Amino acid sequence: MAVRNVHERLLRGVPADQVGALVDGLAGPDDRLWPGRYWPPMRLDGPLATGAAGGHGPIRYTVEEYVAGRWARFRFDNRREVDGFHEFTVHEQPDGTLLRHTLSVSLHGQARLGWPLVIRWLHDALLEELLDNAERATTGTVRRPARWSSYVRVLRRVLGIDQRAVAGVR
Repeated sequence: MAVRNVHERLLRGVPADQVGALVDGLAGPDDRLWPGRYWPPMRLDGPLATGAAGGHGPIRYTVEEYVAGRWARFRFDNRREVDGFHEFTVHEQPDGTLLRHTLSVSLHGQARLGWPLVIRWLHDALLEELLDNAERATTGTVRRPARWSSYVRVLRRVLGIDQRAVAGVR
C-alpha cells in the first residue's frame, strides 16, 4: 500500500531563511517547530545532520539528507513495515515562504491496517499543529488554528499519548 501525504502552509511575508531556521532547530534544545507539548517530542542522537538517528514516540528514523535552511529528509528504520521517508522542505514564493511536509511510504504488514485506522489521523493532527507553530513563530499569530477531531481525541486517550507526551516518554 503506497501512501503520499502532504501538509503545507504558506507563511505570507516571511523570508525563507526565517522558516529554514525553524527546520534547522528540529529536535534541538530550542525547537520551536515540533509540537512537543502535546505530542511525543522529536529526539535525535545529536544535532540535526545527515546520519543522526532518533524519532518521536515509537516511530524511528535516520536523517538521510539535510541541507541547512532548506531540506531535511528522514528515512524510516522499520522498512519491513514502513519503507520510505518523511521530509520538511522550504520553498521561496513571491508572497512569502511555503513550508511543506511530505510523507512518502510503502506500507506492509500491520502498518497497512494501522495507517488508515490510527496513524493517519494522529499524523495529520500533529502536522497541522506543527504548521501552526511555524506560523506563530514567524508571524506572531495563527489565522486558523488546528483543532483535534473527536476521533483524534479518542485515539489519544486510548493510546495514552497525553500522559506519555507530558512525561517525555519515547
